[in-house]
Amino acid sequence: MRAQCPLGLRLKPQLPESLCMKPRARDLGITFGQLQPGPLNAITDVPGVRVGHATVQGTAASGKHINTGVTLIEPRAGAASQQPCFAGVHVLNGNGDATGLEWVREAGLLASPIAFTNTHSIGTVRDALIALERAAAGDDERLYWSMPVVMETFDGLLNDINGFHVNAEHVAAAQQAARGGAVAEGAVGGGTGMICHEFKGGSGTASRRLHADQGGWTVGAIVQANHGKRRELRVDGYPVGRYLKQGASPFAAAALPHPGMGSIVVCLATDAPLLPHQCTRLAQRASIGIARTGGGTEDSSGDIFIAFATGNDALRPADYARKGEFTSTLQMVNNDHLSELFLAAAEAVEEAIVNALLAASDTQGNGHEVPALSGAALLDALRQAGWPGAR
Repeated sequence: MRAQCPLGLRLKPQLPESLCMKPRARDLGITFGQLQPGPLNAITDVPGVRVGHATVQGTAASGKHINTGVTLIEPRAGAASQQPCFAGVHVLNGNGDATGLEWVREAGLLASPIAFTNTHSIGTVRDALIALERAAAGDDERLYWSMPVVMETFDGLLNDINGFHVNAEHVAAAQQAARGGAVAEGAVGGGTGMICHEFKGGSGTASRRLHADQGGWTVGAIVQANHGKRRELRVDGYPVGRYLKQGASPFAAAALPHPGMGSIVVCLATDAPLLPHQCTRLAQRASIGIARTGGGTEDSSGDIFIAFATGNDALRPADYARKGEFTSTLQMVNNDHLSELFLAAAEAVEEAIVNALLAASDTQGNGHEVPALSGAALLDALRQAGWPGAR
């Protein structure tokens, strides 16, 4: 599925489930943690969650290469402003930017989709999301304003980031592509130009489904991975980065910044009935998944996470011209049962990062070459590090 964009750029909305994908971690016999994934092992295992990508690639008039895009996460089918959900935010390291998070922190409500893109396109994506929401609202007479959540990582090595090539058409394409089911990973959408642990990075997803006696809820994660040093990479607890010799580091040239200077953004979703402060606590556990893979220690990394919970489905849409009822009937998970959800979040983020690495392909752009991490190379490094093999 391909459409022409201005300047001859190639816009590729998310392809259907039949897209031929590279083996994921579990396809190689690599498992993580104690819990089992959902059927798709994706954030879309959480009922109602939909994901769409729009990938933008081509050559600018200046001759520079373009490798960028937009990824859109919709908490529920339908307009998010009409179906708000509780949410929380955590910042592990703040060398990054995002829109819409202050109201999430203040009110505990998410009333927009969540978008991932490159650092210099967050304003464009934000404005496009507002325009799309207003166009879809029709005769909606509510008085409210839109503050979409847009998060970013820096793709300025492989992408002509200062050419500002993401536009409203791409955001609309990502929205139109949003669906449940399998989620494309690797160099797609907002992750198209990203670098992770000195290999080609990008978008990755995973999920965990709790046993019935643990609540039966699902936690899903999607990451835009653009962080980390190769030597620090760990998979299933093993220090594989010490043994990975495949491909030269894209940071080997003396004129380039040091490895690990990028960022990672994470979106966690669950159908558990969490309150806002519990969503914040869930978001904090993304840090553990990143640490398990050897990330999270760089000053120059923007590590920003959001978690939303769809378990309370009758929250009132914002309308500043009309007050609602005095109270709302809510459910919440008792604190005694939060630990399993925290574990699920950590495991899902850990696996999503590795899936992002394995799904990517060798990429060139603007004089830089970034190798993908092949499944064969990872398995070889795991064995050298003492991994006993598939469980």
